[in-house]
Amino acid sequence: MKSKWEYFNPINPEAIGEMVEKLRMPRPVVRVLNNRGFVNIDKIREFLNPNTDQLHDPFLIKDMELAVNRIITALREREEILIFGDYDVDGITSVSMLYLFLKDLCGQVSFYIPDRATEGYGISTAGIEEARKKGASLIISVDCGITSVEEVEFARKFGIDVIVSDHHEPGEVLPEAVAVLDPKRIDCDYPFKELAGVGVAYKLAQGIVQKLELNYDYIEKYLDLVAIGSAADIVPLVDENRVFVRVGLEKLNKDGQEGILTLIDTAGFHPGNIDVGQIIYGLAPRINAVGRLGRATPAVELIITRNHLNAQKIALELEEKNRLRKEIDNKTLLEALVKMETYFHLDHDFVVVLAGEGWHPGVIGIVASRIIEKYFRPTVMISIENGIGKGSARSIPNFDLYGALKSCSDLLLQFGGHKYAAGLTIEAEKIPEFRNRFNEVASNMLQDDDLIPKIKIDDELRLEEINTELIQMLEGLAPFGPKNNKPCFVSYGLEVVGYPRIVGRNHLKFKVRQNGTVFNTIAFNRGADLQQLQENRYIDMIYYVEENNWMNRTSLQLKVKDFR
Repeated sequence: MKSKWEYFNPINPEAIGEMVEKLRMPRPVVRVLNNRGFVNIDKIREFLNPNTDQLHDPFLIKDMELAVNRIITALREREEILIFGDYDVDGITSVSMLYLFLKDLCGQVSFYIPDRATEGYGISTAGIEEARKKGASLIISVDCGITSVEEVEFARKFGIDVIVSDHHEPGEVLPEAVAVLDPKRIDCDYPFKELAGVGVAYKLAQGIVQKLELNYDYIEKYLDLVAIGSAADIVPLVDENRVFVRVGLEKLNKDGQEGILTLIDTAGFHPGNIDVGQIIYGLAPRINAVGRLGRATPAVELIITRNHLNAQKIALELEEKNRLRKEIDNKTLLEALVKMETYFHLDHDFVVVLAGEGWHPGVIGIVASRIIEKYFRPTVMISIENGIGKGSARSIPNFDLYGALKSCSDLLLQFGGHKYAAGLTIEAEKIPEFRNRFNEVASNMLQDDDLIPKIKIDDELRLEEINTELIQMLEGLAPFGPKNNKPCFVSYGLEVVGYPRIVGRNHLKFKVRQNGTVFNTIAFNRGADLQQLQENRYIDMIYYVEENNWMNRTSLQLKVKDFR
């Protein structure tokens, strides 16, 4: 599918020139900052030097005082506390971080993560029964619970207090818990609404530290877990999330948790240079794998263990589960693509809604994302069992997935999530009607232009402008992610020199030249364009500038985003 090339903003030469002079930075770097909305010099300096002093007061979150006081009482009275978390990376790191923190405070703590297939998302009655068996008088939910109204009431009947710590969109009615922490509550004035679940859990721990006047080392030593959960949940990497991920990555690469370092080793990565990309495409799938195919408990046990041999054993289990998950992914994707021929028409359908018997509910979200990569349509994948469909939905820019599902809520048994990702439960017989309604809702929310993938360009570069100093300054803008995308540049009229060739798994490798300056380039998954590149020796190209480390040698290269 062809993409539309767009610059972030029209260039303002006077504003850019003034920023170049004041910041003493190259124009391309200043242009990137300007594209990210930074025009105030003090704000730019703060952005370039993220640290924990920039974190907001946790007591600005609605109900924080209630939550902190209840937990401190539980610690002092030696009450049994059960932490209930979601089965994805965000939930797993939330559980692990809060578990370790409360253990440090001598808390009587256990944890519970529901089975994705049998219990589904959110606080479950099975989890509450587990709390009863353990004699727990307090449940703390992390990365879930905001819509668990009936389940919280169920816990209260047994004398179990509940604190909800979540970041998903609230429903019309909040659970009647001791405290409901969620920056997305309409009555919450917290200045940053886009925390991951692990970010909200960290704010809860931060509130306890402040209330007890403890040293901040009690929580800052777990920032590596906050970084992993936040990066994996694809939250905007600005404001507090930027601090969490930047400082947390430094912690991870210096002295991360034993279990995480073991996982890094078994995955074949190199500790010391782990970045957001390696978390999203390397660590996160491995941590997610056990929860997708069964219970996520081993992933938590990996993170909280202090025993290296035990960590190695669990890390190898995660590696094997991830291998199996990939096989199931590929099989499900092939089946889904066959169904596309019947249930999707590119010319007039705004969404993809596919359903299948026997699809593993743990992988359909991944498959939905892969279908979006190919067709660029909001996608819902539904696994049917015993007449009930469990679905995972993924979105595209400019489409509020949660809002669209809300418009179809009368057809759904349950749904939840946020703008870009959501889950749902539906009776199988209602899926055709849901497909039609969802398509109708999307047709009113989306314009034709929204269905064309956009590549945002930060600036035009001449190849002679690219050097090590520029790359180092651009890396100072990291970590990159939503709302702080990796800087993307364009060069026009590049000459393809030498002999383009296919390397690895269908990747194109070639050289480009402009005014005597030559660079190596790599274009992933573009092997099909080899002949076109051989026949058309001049191209326009969008790319990232990066260092390539290979066999202990470092060189500059251009990583191709698109060319024409």
